[in-house]
Amino acid sequence: MTVLLFLIPLALLLGLGALAAFLWSLKSGQFEDLDGAAHRVLMDDDVEKDK
Repeated sequence: MTVLLFLIPLALLLGLGALAAFLWSLKSGQFEDLDGAAHRVLMDDDVEKDK
């Protein structure tokens, strides 16, 4: 039973840390362009543009 006195605050701290990380990622723009990264992988950067 005494282990709950350690685990409950630890779970709350981990939850608050995860919430803070999620809010930070929202403010830094991590979710603004979800499709752009997938399209940039397919683009070929080796093609010369000045031909």
